[in-house]
Amino acid sequence: MSMRQSGLASDAQIDFPPGFNVAEHFIDRHLDDGRGSKVAIRSNRGQVTYSELAIRVNRAAHALSAMGLGRGDRVLMVLKDSPDFFYLFWGAIKAGIVPVPVNTLLRRKDYAYMIDNSECSVLAYSAEYGTEVEAALSIATHAPATLLKFDGTAEARLFETGAETFKAVPASATDECFWLYSSGSTGRPKAAVHLHRDMVVTSEFYGVRTLGITVDDVFFSAAKLFFAYGLGNGMTFPLWVGGTAVLLEERPTPHSTFDIIERFRPSLYFGVPTLYASQLQVIDEIRPDLSSIRLCVSAGEALPADIFRRWQERTGTVILDGIGSTEALHIFISNREGKLKPGSSGTLVPGYEAMILDDNDQKVKDGEIGRLIIKGDSTAKYYWRDPEKTAATMMGEWLNTGDSYYRDEDGYFYYCGRSDDMLKVGGIWCSPFEIEATLVEHPAVLEVAVVGRSDPEGLVKPEAWIVLAGEATPDKSLEDDLQSHCKARMAPYKFPRTFHFVDELPKTATGKIQRFRLRLDAQ
Repeated sequence: MSMRQSGLASDAQIDFPPGFNVAEHFIDRHLDDGRGSKVAIRSNRGQVTYSELAIRVNRAAHALSAMGLGRGDRVLMVLKDSPDFFYLFWGAIKAGIVPVPVNTLLRRKDYAYMIDNSECSVLAYSAEYGTEVEAALSIATHAPATLLKFDGTAEARLFETGAETFKAVPASATDECFWLYSSGSTGRPKAAVHLHRDMVVTSEFYGVRTLGITVDDVFFSAAKLFFAYGLGNGMTFPLWVGGTAVLLEERPTPHSTFDIIERFRPSLYFGVPTLYASQLQVIDEIRPDLSSIRLCVSAGEALPADIFRRWQERTGTVILDGIGSTEALHIFISNREGKLKPGSSGTLVPGYEAMILDDNDQKVKDGEIGRLIIKGDSTAKYYWRDPEKTAATMMGEWLNTGDSYYRDEDGYFYYCGRSDDMLKVGGIWCSPFEIEATLVEHPAVLEVAVVGRSDPEGLVKPEAWIVLAGEATPDKSLEDDLQSHCKARMAPYKFPRTFHFVDELPKTATGKIQRFRLRLDAQ
């Protein structure tokens, strides 16, 4: 029986029973609820029922325990989006072991850092990533006791043989459960330590009470499982309600995502603004059948209003934009069906509080820009081995998001950029995102990032880094046209003085633009 069915979840909070191990509620209870034969996971490789999922999770728990791992030991996971990810992640948690999924797009130096930083006992990786992972092992100072290379044989040993039952190691809602490394939008990633309750909070307050997810939903997340947004969309949300997760192993493209949607008919689709923009470039050519989708969701970077409008015009479906973070685990401010404003991040998700503060930590008035801090029961406990960053970010019950926002009189929140990305032009603060959202409305612009650059007099002026759409030509005529476009739509001091035309923008795995790298590149 689910916690909600048991009456343990109220409008204000979720109550957790003694000895709470979250794996029992996301995996085991579906058998008690009669869903053993229902399909839990679909992919191009086949399908997995809830009964098969539970058995393989239990076998993974036995295998890890047999390796000598115990409470608090770490399993570093460099795994593609596949059922193996589910088995190992939940098997570790059930055995009291800490899974640590990491970005599969990294390079050897990044993996070496994470191996050393986590001091993992087990390193599990898909064969596709072997070149970088194995090179990382040669330069890391810490040597994991066990390596699991998922190449078609390790999976069989772990998940296809052995005992089918495993008694979960007792825990509590506030015990440490899993780690997620931040995506490094401003530098070296940090490991956010999450608790057993956190996935329940996001699944219930955002998934159920904001999106209205049910047992009948089919979930497809183009955003990958290794980071917080994808972990919720593609795994914890479907498992919380007993729905079905659809997985795409490879890196998502417009063609591959449209193909998955047509083949598996998801009712919920989760993407990032960059992908929605790319999909819009080819949607008229491909003409995919998107009729199964009832809602689309976006996060990772604020969704420009122009992309929202064009997607709705082409598909008849709205994109619900929201803001979340690795530290908060998922979205805490969101638009919702029947209650949305294009260009905004929406309103507070149930279970969360927010304040916008000035430089003196005083609340600002509606309409004024300040630093967004939030409070909710899904926030990470601390950063592993980083007390300085922990103190700056985890402020008691409050979490410093590092984002600049303002709130309108209706309670809708508007993103203005990272706090350290804000520009002071002519003595007036302005948001790089406002300039970006204006530029992306121009038909020649596919993607854009705006940063500040000091001119010869030492005064900060906006400069734009642009990925062009279609056959647009990067010349002086286009620059003049882009400046005129901005001047006609914003306060005159906000237009970009300089343009850089590039093939792609530097981004984190979550789709966030790394503006600090653009500032460095132009120096």
